[in-house]
Amino acid sequence: MELSEQEQIRRGKLQDLRKAGIDPYPPELFNVNATTSDILANYERDKLNYKNISIAGRIMVFRIMGNAAFAEIQDSHGRIQIYVKRDEICPGEDKTLYNTVFKKLLDIGDIIGVQGFVFTTNTGTISIHVTSFKLLNKALRPLPVVTVDAEGKTHDEVSDPEMRYRQRYVDLIVNPEVRKVFTQRTALINSMRNFFNERGYLEVETPILQNIPGGATARPFITHHNALDIPLYLRIANELYLKRLIVGGFDAVYEFAKDFRNEGMDRTHNPEFTQMEIYVAYKDYEWMMNMTEEMLEKIALDLHDSTTVQFGEKNIDFRRPFKRVCLYDSIKEMTGFDVSSMNEKELAEVCRALKIETTPSMGKGKLIDEIFSARCEPEYIQPTFITDYPIEMSPLCKKHRSKRGLVERFELMINGKEICNAYSELNDPIDQRERFEEQMKLAARGDEEAMTIDNDFLRALEYGMPPTSGMGMGIDRLTMLMTNSPSIQDVLFFPQMRPERF
Repeated sequence: MELSEQEQIRRGKLQDLRKAGIDPYPPELFNVNATTSDILANYERDKLNYKNISIAGRIMVFRIMGNAAFAEIQDSHGRIQIYVKRDEICPGEDKTLYNTVFKKLLDIGDIIGVQGFVFTTNTGTISIHVTSFKLLNKALRPLPVVTVDAEGKTHDEVSDPEMRYRQRYVDLIVNPEVRKVFTQRTALINSMRNFFNERGYLEVETPILQNIPGGATARPFITHHNALDIPLYLRIANELYLKRLIVGGFDAVYEFAKDFRNEGMDRTHNPEFTQMEIYVAYKDYEWMMNMTEEMLEKIALDLHDSTTVQFGEKNIDFRRPFKRVCLYDSIKEMTGFDVSSMNEKELAEVCRALKIETTPSMGKGKLIDEIFSARCEPEYIQPTFITDYPIEMSPLCKKHRSKRGLVERFELMINGKEICNAYSELNDPIDQRERFEEQMKLAARGDEEAMTIDNDFLRALEYGMPPTSGMGMGIDRLTMLMTNSPSIQDVLFFPQMRPERF
């Protein structure tokens, strides 16, 4: 690997530090008793508590002025200025620690620990007067140069999205505001988890490696287990395992699951994504709609103290109740076609009229899904439940109690994208087997996303599953909405990328 000039210089300083008897990567514990945010927020109110502080962080700004120096260090909470005076950190005759180590061998990006007291400079800047310091880590690569223009806008070399996603660690250092997205993501998950836990629902874990890729219509990733000499699949959904737990006697279970789908990548799709799925016995999809509204309203309030959330130039209102529209009514309203009684051939003709691409493997359900996705879904900006889907689109869903040919299902659309999918769950094992067999016919026609028969799941249903409602919600897409992030890559620490060539 060819090193840049700056990298060569830093490696030279590394050796000089070792020659000076200083370990650039010391093993000792460094006790931290303060953070930048704590000091900046509370010092003026309670100065006596900041006479002896110990703090660690990364050097982001460095200004040497003879026998004194100013620097800014950054911890996980923010930045603060430090003031270093030679004769205070080197009270004896030996000034090596300041003249050689501090002035010559430290760089922006190095991590140091400092002890001292807090004071306010003549310009009113809260700062730390350093009485001792310790090098904790020597950085061998320079950080991208960051500048701030006259309007206060930050400019840096980590502006290329591909570089930011590949080197998220640099992105987080240079653009600390990015951290807020991920702290809000955690707050969102905690809000949802608390909502369920307060109701006594049980959080569980189910297998990621599965014998059969079930619970959704999607193309799986395939691997091989050497000891058992069998193919295994990364799960595309955890639905069938969670419903097994309802059969086993739990009244309500939920899981935050990593799912994997071997499909396309774009601004709202990553092959590895986080899904929350929940199943509650003795409930139906109407109840689940009400619960979903209540939960999303709570999340918005927890994160923003408001039910209105800004996304780009739009204001998304999560205040209950959400609008509800039947799928067939939506298609008729948006396209002018009433597809409610059409057969497969007629639906294919509608697709051609609407300039929607189709393939011979597409059955009735897939054709209707393509029409809705292309012509209806993008129109729903405010939270809207799309309800009552045709049976061909929903092989795991209970037949509608009053509408022939439909099932009790809803999807929640926000900002033109599906955020969650929910059913009154099918618990008739004979009907379920027939639905699986229909899926196998589609697979024989070339549909790579068709479901496989899961005989163990059918066996579980034969023991009896109570009436149940289930819902799956995409955490990544919801985080995009709640953090005003235009791309799914912005809400994943490490989104999938093509391998680099080193």
